Formats: sequence, C-alpha cells, structure tokens
Amino acid sequence: MLPSSVRFVSVACLAWLLLYSAAPAIAQAPKVPLIKVPVNFGAAMENTPVIFGGRPLLVLNHRDDTPDSPIPYTKRMHLYIKDLCTGQEVARFGDGFSFVSAFVKGPEMHVYASQGTDDDWFKSIYHFVSTDLKTWESELAIPLEDDEHLFNCSVCPDPEGYVMAYESNKPVMFCFKFARSKDLSKWEKVPGLTFTGEKNEYSACPVIRYFAPYYYVIYLHQAIPGHNGYVPFMARSKDLVTWQLSPMNPILEASQGEGINNSDVDLFEWEGNTYIFYATGDQQTWGSVRIAMFLGSMQDFFETCFPEGEDMIEVSTKH
Repeated sequence: MLPSSVRFVSVACLAWLLLYSAAPAIAQAPKVPLIKVPVNFGAAMENTPVIFGGRPLLVLNHRDDTPDSPIPYTKRMHLYIKDLCTGQEVARFGDGFSFVSAFVKGPEMHVYASQGTDDDWFKSIYHFVSTDLKTWESELAIPLEDDEHLFNCSVCPDPEGYVMAYESNKPVMFCFKFARSKDLSKWEKVPGLTFTGEKNEYSACPVIRYFAPYYYVIYLHQAIPGHNGYVPFMARSKDLVTWQLSPMNPILEASQGEGINNSDVDLFEWEGNTYIFYATGDQQTWGSVRIAMFLGSMQDFFETCFPEGEDMIEVSTKH
C-alpha cells in the first residue's frame, strides 16, 4: 500500500492521465478546464478543504434531514474533520450546528457554522477555534436580524483584514451578504450590500477568495435552460459593490451519477494544483461530495474564468 502522503498526491497523477490519455475526453471538455476526479466522499454536503499543520484536511458537517424523525433535529447534526490522506476522522465537535466553513491562520483552525434549532430552521453564525482539534472555543460571529435565517458562509483574507460572504434567506431566498473582521473573531456587517445575481435571483452557498485587485465568489444558481439542474456561477468585484459575472458560467454541471446538483463549492491549492470540492445530489433526499481539479494555481483558476476581451454582465449589490 502506498504511504498516506503519496495516496492523495496520486490523485493529481490520475487526473493528468484522465486529461491526456484519450482524445475524445479533450474534445468534450467543458469551457472551464476542470477535471472531475473519480472519487466520492460519501454522504455529505457542506465542506471546506484546508491545510492544517501541513496536512490536507476536509472540514464537513453531518446533518440528518429525515422528515418526521423522532430524534430532535439538533441531535442529528454535528461538525467533523477528516484527514484527506488517511480518510480517518480526526475531530468531532459543534453538536447542533451545520453549514460549515473553515479557515486556517497559522496554528489556529477557525470554523464557522450556523446554529440549528428544533423548530425554527437555522439561526446565527458562530465561530469555533482550536489549535489542537480537540479543545474548541466558540462565540457568536454573525447575528441574524428579525426573522432572517443564516446558512453557508466563507472567509478569506484581504487588504483590510478578513472578509466573509454569508448566506441569508432575506430579502431573496437565497442571497448573500458581507462582513469584515480584523481578527477572525469580531465581525461587522457591511451595510447595504446584498448579492442577488442579475435579476434578484437565487444566489446560494457562496465561497469567497481575494487575489488583487479582485474578490472572486462562486455561488449556486438555480437550474437554467440547457443545463442539468443547480449549477455554480462565478463573479468578481474590486469593491464588493459592482460585480462581473464570468462569461464561462456555469463553471460546473452535474454529470452522470451526480443527480441534478453541483453545489456548495469550496476549494484549496495543494502542491501547485487547485482542488474544487463540490456536492452532488437531488437537493432533497441525497447528496455526496466529489472533487474537480484545475491543473494550476487557484489564482490562475479564477483568472481563467474571466478571459480578456469577453463581454461580461455586471450586477450591483446595492439595491
């Protein structure tokens, strides 16, 4: 058996073979040069790949949405972390929380998740932090407003500190808003900005990154004619206000065995290549996590989706 450190890297080798071994595969490649790697992480949905202590890890949540279950809803959800090389679970915490996201700062693992309830959907977003993946401290990060409910979020560094994109059901189900922090602990909402796509439309589960001078967001768009189900779109902005939609949208689409869903995208860079983790399923009864691969850096991946000279739709987060 290969050592664990080799097994994960060998995915890259497999991806190269898939890309270059057969001419028909090249001819049918999507506009964005992504390779769907033939692996599956089983029943899961929201997730974030990170590198912590030199190890590639996957931060996930378990949530049992079985209708009419006799078990209270908050007893059917928790957060956990798996080692991507060994497949072993290395941490479990956050009972009653879901819609996980993670960010690593030096020796600290920062995890954000939405607070579940037994009778009122999901509430505010909380922050968990640990240096050993065993002892966790938690605190409120993003409080909801009025009858709002909060779900997915994503964090990245930028020149002002850190920025978060977080999903809400108000004013559009679903949309996303922004918050800023200097320390990953205390967050201030950015007032007056809500991303609702081109036509006040479903814009869910955002993941945000910054490569000067642009913020990039990948988010979920509802089914559109000519495509299979829910698809991820990409947009970029210099100021969080005016956004350009990628002319290569959608950047992923459900293929054979993936149902009608490629959602909940998150990504990391590992040894020079970019791995995009995404959820498949039917948006109701089942879902699983898979990987698509970009042969190059994360910055190259985002820039590839905005080719020079292409016309781009512009949208505003000011309403």
